[in-house]
Amino acid sequence: NSALRKKVEALAERDAGSTEAEDAKLGALEKSAATKPISGPSVSVTLDDAPPDATAKLPGYPEPHPNDLVIHQQDLQAVVNALWKGGAQGIEVMGQRLISTSAVRCVGNTLILQGRVYSPPYNVTAVGDQEKLKQALAESPEIQNYMLYVNAYGLGWKVEDAGKTKLDGYSGTVDLHYAKPAS
Repeated sequence: NSALRKKVEALAERDAGSTEAEDAKLGALEKSAATKPISGPSVSVTLDDAPPDATAKLPGYPEPHPNDLVIHQQDLQAVVNALWKGGAQGIEVMGQRLISTSAVRCVGNTLILQGRVYSPPYNVTAVGDQEKLKQALAESPEIQNYMLYVNAYGLGWKVEDAGKTKLDGYSGTVDLHYAKPAS
């Protein structure tokens, strides 16, 4: 991503006499790096833990274990993956724009995203064709499994057309950080 950002910046610094091909290349790089804001029709998905006193709401389901009543990393990841599959032009989770190196990670029932910690309810917003985005959510096997818990134990799930939404461009660091051996 660091190399991609440098390419975008180099192309952006060129003089106004750039060619259409260069402008198209710059636009593609900006879209890939998610550094520019986008706007358009959007879908909002909200996931939430079940009420603390939740019991099985459907016959044939056992009484829930504590893990049955909270949002897990795979639930959030399923939503993000389905929205990308549905053609999302951009996605933000809890108001933060996702880029190629963003990791949706949960520890217990908290989300850690780009150095910040969040508690439920979790909100995911995607810009794109609303019908295709909602169809991708409905067709996801992982979300279909999640819906069993929504219906049986009352986990929170809401999908809404969010109208025209603007997603800000990602402005955080894109440098990859990793451990280095001590000298």
